[in-house]
Amino acid sequence: MVNENKHPLPIDAPPSKGPERVPAFEKHYSVKELAILWNVSDRTIRRMFAAEPGVVEWGADESRSKRSYKTLRIPEVWRNAYTEG
Repeated sequence: MVNENKHPLPIDAPPSKGPERVPAFEKHYSVKELAILWNVSDRTIRRMFAAEPGVVEWGADESRSKRSYKTLRIPEVWRNAYTEG
């Protein structure tokens, strides 16, 4: 299911024009949405996408007394990269 050879966000690609290629205008999925679509746990989705470029992450880091609260939004290009492989 994972397409490891095909990187959806080429680093050396020339910048494209138009809102359809700008990552901010691309559909982003929540962890829960992808977990339901693929019938896997939220934790699995977080592990798959946490370190990928282009994945939006915000929230508080874990401290000694509090657990981490992180929100992830996964761009459609990453979802497609995993489903097309």
